[in-house]
Amino acid sequence: MTRVKRGYIARRRRTKMGVFVSNFRGAHSRLTRAATQQTRRALVSNRRDRGKQKRDFRRLWIIRINAVIREIGFTYSRLLHDLYKRQLFLNRKILGQIGIFNKNCLYVIANDLSNSF
Repeated sequence: MTRVKRGYIARRRRTKMGVFVSNFRGAHSRLTRAATQQTRRALVSNRRDRGKQKRDFRRLWIIRINAVIREIGFTYSRLLHDLYKRQLFLNRKILGQIGIFNKNCLYVIANDLSNSF
């Protein structure tokens, strides 16, 4: 039987994967099997950590809002309840930014909400 050379298809597949792993270190960027495994692992971690990042940021914003609001004797849950009752749909990211950069504005919002009911 004559020997069959695989041609360009396998090489093209490895080259395509090589672009993805070019910034990995050591064998993970050079050896095909290690690079394939590392690529798969990287994609799994990427998908998992995107969701985790969203959760972590939401927790951070809630902590910031609560810390600022408690200084005036208000609570986070009460603030959010009053905001929804007034149909002021400010998301937690914006409220967290207001709490960091302009506490007085958040105080005004909270006092206005508490005085209106």
